[in-house]
Amino acid sequence: MNLPVLSVGFTPLVDAAPVIVAREMGFARAEGVAITLHRAPSWSASRDMLAFGAVDAAHMLSAVPVATALGLGGAGAPIHALSVLSVNGNVIGVSRALASRMRGQGYGFDFRDARAAGTALLDAAGPGLRIGVPFPFSMHAELIRYWFAALPAAPEAGVEIRTVPPPLMAEAIGAGEIDAFCVGEPWGSIAVETGTGELLLPGCAIWDAAPEKVLAMRAGEAEPARFTPLIRALWRAGRWLAQPGSRTAAAEMLARPEYLDMPAEVVDRALSGRMTVSARGDARRVERLVAFDPDRAGFPWGDQAAWIGRRLARRAGLDLESAERAARGVFRGDLYCQMLAGTGAAMPSAESRDTAPGLQRGRFFDSRVFDTSRVE
Repeated sequence: MNLPVLSVGFTPLVDAAPVIVAREMGFARAEGVAITLHRAPSWSASRDMLAFGAVDAAHMLSAVPVATALGLGGAGAPIHALSVLSVNGNVIGVSRALASRMRGQGYGFDFRDARAAGTALLDAAGPGLRIGVPFPFSMHAELIRYWFAALPAAPEAGVEIRTVPPPLMAEAIGAGEIDAFCVGEPWGSIAVETGTGELLLPGCAIWDAAPEKVLAMRAGEAEPARFTPLIRALWRAGRWLAQPGSRTAAAEMLARPEYLDMPAEVVDRALSGRMTVSARGDARRVERLVAFDPDRAGFPWGDQAAWIGRRLARRAGLDLESAERAARGVFRGDLYCQMLAGTGAAMPSAESRDTAPGLQRGRFFDSRVFDTSRVE
């Protein structure tokens, strides 16, 4: 039987797992659609592939649809988020030289206390700290900015945030182009494996419910219903990934040359939360370093988009209320509910679709609960 085909772009990261699993495990075919996957070397390439029609949908940074709606970044056609593919999944790392200075000052690299880690990092780095993130409009950049702004010294003005594609992050820190990074796995672990860096903190230690990647489509899609089989397949993939017994198979699947092209053991670290943080083999355990299960990921909450939109707008000098309205409009909870009707997926009521409940809101390291109006 000839099935309709959807082309989906992805960037080689562990959090591309739902789109890869949906194809490889047959969930897409079971829903009546064939998926072709197209690997992008960077987030700008992925965004452009989608905006200009080279792919139908894409695994995308959660902040990119919001940024395009605000007219930021010079993107092409505006894009919408149909679902949240993953929550969390990032790690923060430092160069080996900087790690050595931090240890010399008594820091123990516990991989959990964001306040202590940030203070130690800034004390050891001094002025001019350079931090690599994969894209200017990303949860990576927002986590870094929130983290530093909430520390007593509030040193963001003295920190330079640079853009480095994820596969090049280890090389950049090894070459001395950056002093630290925030990147999605497995590229932090690759810095450890290559001996160019050490891991300081998981992103979830800053905010434990950060919407990291979304499934994006072009806004104004003439037939959004054609994505229904894909969204249903991704929901099934998220449930499968949440099962502990799926982890080994998922790691081996993602590790294949056409996807992440690296040892399955390295991929497994993020899926299991058992992280190797230094070349000496120091290990740390993190609960839910990355989450795909529909109880935490899945629904695209309007207030999470609004939070991103207000932060981007404040830095760009845009009107905050207008930015919030535009941002809410790109996380399409209405379509998500329509597409998953009848599956048994948990859905918010129509009246509450703009406001995430406590589980999706989460907490920040400074004890604040997620609040759309807080844009510090």
